[in-house]
Amino acid sequence: MAKNEGQIVIKKYANRRLYNTGTSTYVTLEDLAEMVNKGEDFTVQDAKSGDDITHSVLTQIIFEQESKTGNTLLPISFLRQLITYYGDQMQMVVPSFLEHSMRAFSEQQAQMREQVNRAFGETPLGKNLQLPMQMVEDQVRRNTELFQQAMQMFSPFMNPPAAKESRKAEAKDIDELKEQLRALQNKLDNL
Repeated sequence: MAKNEGQIVIKKYANRRLYNTGTSTYVTLEDLAEMVNKGEDFTVQDAKSGDDITHSVLTQIIFEQESKTGNTLLPISFLRQLITYYGDQMQMVVPSFLEHSMRAFSEQQAQMREQVNRAFGETPLGKNLQLPMQMVEDQVRRNTELFQQAMQMFSPFMNPPAAKESRKAEAKDIDELKEQLRALQNKLDNL
């Protein structure tokens, strides 16, 4: 009974202690976080009722990680938006969407790491970091666009900001600033 279909079973007792039936030892939330990082599959069951409480325990781990490190992965705006979906018609779609988004993000992150490793392997660290940094910027831009597109799926009736027009205006402003800088540089050169 230590493992259930490849999953380690963790029992949570009334005194809040967690017992790993696979290793026959008591574990902490930090131990469970480490198991997640290692990719170990486990479920948490209430020792008395046998109910699956994995979701609430994982949420508790996230809460502790957020408060312990001070490095938040979940921005306040995201949390507020997430709260608005409870009781909403979109509530049924959000879990699968988030799961798909995180899977895509993980795959892109793995690709980006591979590209950066390849680039650093080809480029001495001290000489030219332009290529790896450009790749990182491109990946961040793609991830941001993917996230924005995904969020528009949840708000199909909202008018998205005129992003293309805004980008054109920004590009025009940048071009004007570049021209002004060139003119100033020419004046300085003439002096």
